[in-house]
Amino acid sequence: MFANIAVEYFIKGGWVMWPILVAALVTVAIIGERIFWWARLQSGRDPKTLDQIFAAIEQGDFEKAKRTSKESSDPIVRTLWHGLNQHHSSLQGTLQIAAGAELQRAGRFLTALDTMVTLAPLLGLLGTVSGIFRTFLAIGNASVEGAMAQVTGGIGEALIATMCGLGIAIVALVPLNYFTSRHAQLQFELEAAATNLEVMVNSARSRGLQPA
Repeated sequence: MFANIAVEYFIKGGWVMWPILVAALVTVAIIGERIFWWARLQSGRDPKTLDQIFAAIEQGDFEKAKRTSKESSDPIVRTLWHGLNQHHSSLQGTLQIAAGAELQRAGRFLTALDTMVTLAPLLGLLGTVSGIFRTFLAIGNASVEGAMAQVTGGIGEALIATMCGLGIAIVALVPLNYFTSRHAQLQFELEAAATNLEVMVNSARSRGLQPA
């Protein structure tokens, strides 16, 4: 029964409901993919290994630090592994590239989701304008009874399109802000870890512990 009602309102919403439907499907797909991605990332976080890496570097055992960080699913540890393997050429540049790659994966589809948040209400507004425009056209070309029916249909089309467009934006806004905050937090952690690694490697070199 609910499906029948949804289809009925979809039809009453006019042609603009089709692009709104596409926007809704894209929004749901992005949110679902990002939830899965962040959940998988969280399950792969390994702060214990991170502490072991820094402890090994503090002791001057860079080979142990490399072995410990190898093939980790933690993005922080992966970034440090790249840095440890390229420290003799450009430690800072390597860390920036590795961290940038991690952030790019974390920020995937966020621009598209932000676009849906902006686009969906605009599509709803377009449906409003379309419905009202159709109403005014009908008033001039119909009898009083017919005009009233056209006015009711046009206003209904406008309200349905607006409601759906706003609904998509509202539903997408909360996940967008959440994913953006997680992205910012990951960026902070990557920068902090990279800075710590640079400081510890330079300190080791100053003490005569040259990384291999």
